[in-house]
Amino acid sequence: MIDWADVILVMERKHHQILKQRFNLTDKQIIVLDIEDNYQFNDPELINIFSTSLQDFL
Repeated sequence: MIDWADVILVMERKHHQILKQRFNLTDKQIIVLDIEDNYQFNDPELINIFSTSLQDFL
């Protein structure tokens, strides 16, 4: 999936660092959303944060 992506969105800077260590990200745009990764699946607060944060990308 990384190979075909032009833009990669990650929640935290540490996620960005992990991707950089594992993959060649040349010519990839990485956007850090600065959202702490401490929510449960389908958490309404997280869904609201995503809705706001991702408006420019959707």
